[in-house]
Amino acid sequence: MSAPVAELASREVISKYETVIGLEVHVQLATASKIFCSCPTSFGAPPDTNVCPVCLGLPGALPVLSREAVEMAMRAAMALNCTIRRVSRFARKNYFYPDLPKGYQISQYDEPIAEHGWLDISMDGTHKRIGITRVHMEDDAGKSIHEGFRDSDRYSYVDLNRCGTPLIEIVTEPDMRSSDEAYAFLTELKQTMQFIEVSACDMEKGQLRCDANVSVRLKGAEKLGTKAEVKNLNSFRFLKMALDYEIARQVAVIEAGGRIVQETRLYDVASGETIGMRSKESAHDYRYFPEPDLVPLRISEAWQERVRAAMPELPAKKRERFMTDYKLSEYDANWLTADRVVSEFFEATARISGDPKEAANWVMGDLAAVLKAQGKEIADSPVSAQSLGELLAVKGKGEISGKLAKEIFAKMAATGDPPAAIIEREGLKQISDTGALEKIVDDVIAANPKQLEQYRGGKITVLAFFVGQVMRASRGQANPAAVNELLRRKLG
Repeated sequence: MSAPVAELASREVISKYETVIGLEVHVQLATASKIFCSCPTSFGAPPDTNVCPVCLGLPGALPVLSREAVEMAMRAAMALNCTIRRVSRFARKNYFYPDLPKGYQISQYDEPIAEHGWLDISMDGTHKRIGITRVHMEDDAGKSIHEGFRDSDRYSYVDLNRCGTPLIEIVTEPDMRSSDEAYAFLTELKQTMQFIEVSACDMEKGQLRCDANVSVRLKGAEKLGTKAEVKNLNSFRFLKMALDYEIARQVAVIEAGGRIVQETRLYDVASGETIGMRSKESAHDYRYFPEPDLVPLRISEAWQERVRAAMPELPAKKRERFMTDYKLSEYDANWLTADRVVSEFFEATARISGDPKEAANWVMGDLAAVLKAQGKEIADSPVSAQSLGELLAVKGKGEISGKLAKEIFAKMAATGDPPAAIIEREGLKQISDTGALEKIVDDVIAANPKQLEQYRGGKITVLAFFVGQVMRASRGQANPAAVNELLRRKLG
């Protein structure tokens, strides 16, 4: 618990209250163009270059709904177990920001594309279902950039490139009871959106943004407390910190005899506090009315079925399959399905090697260590799934030792070469020829008379010493099973 939180209310006082949290999550859809025009959605373009009369809201410009955006929204809704409405409508949400040139946002109000869904989360071996109230589509506003701290050198800039970028807003039921549950929900949601390729969910690029509605009430009370909305939480860590602070702040206000005001608050990273920004808007403040330039969106059963048929496996289902089919632990399955590319890399490695558990150990251990050292993601891995699977297959057949496999893997990571090429080039193939091994074993026994005497005197553990010496003399290339058999025979 951060210092500001601890100063507001003790854990003991906070424990008297129940926290109620609902999230509103904006996910930027991974379409090539914007939702109502053909402008690109590419990140990092020079300011105000990815714009046109439609996304700038110029007079006479008419929006045309992107089919790709609708299908991505449908995929997201299906992944969240929502019911997709046969007819949904767009509305104008009126408000005035410097980065909203139209003076309104095209969103969905009382007839969203999907509603009544759920997403399961897991925490410490327990499972909980979080309800999804609705999923609706909308276009994004631009971006305001603020620089400077003193009045004399404070500047604000507006970049309109993001105007019209397609979003879905996912609104949950107030089912979460702690910042940990909110963190777990956002983690599961992000994985799900990435797996179905609806969004990259890169928070640094604004592709996943979260607002949290927070209230507290005494345990056992039925009536919900007054909520405050904490806006624009752009990292999982800040989400948890902001929620912990806001929970403690509300408890402290109530304990001091005050009352919570319904308002919008921002989280200040530097101070670790939430700060009041404005009174919370209600629906009537936005003066919603049907968007006159767009006809209702009609989604047939046949269209839904085509989208559903193309849906990839969801992370929760994949975790379950990894534990059932590959006999992996829950920890390993969670680790390997945290990222879709990682899960696919593991499955390819397991298929080629024939040993899923060994594949999991190498992906989570040796490969992860190499990627971290090189500062790379698994998509840019210098060792392909094919090569890693071939290495583990050779090791599994007993053609190379575990130590030699590690040595070959290091060379694979440095050069990108497949294992067969490295083994052939550097003469690293395992020695299984009895004649060649026998000479190495004889030399090792002759060089260690003291240990020979100890072994024949009954100290059987000395066998491991001789095995180690033979492996060292053979540069790790001796077949361990053959070495053990030869040593037992020759040592008597």
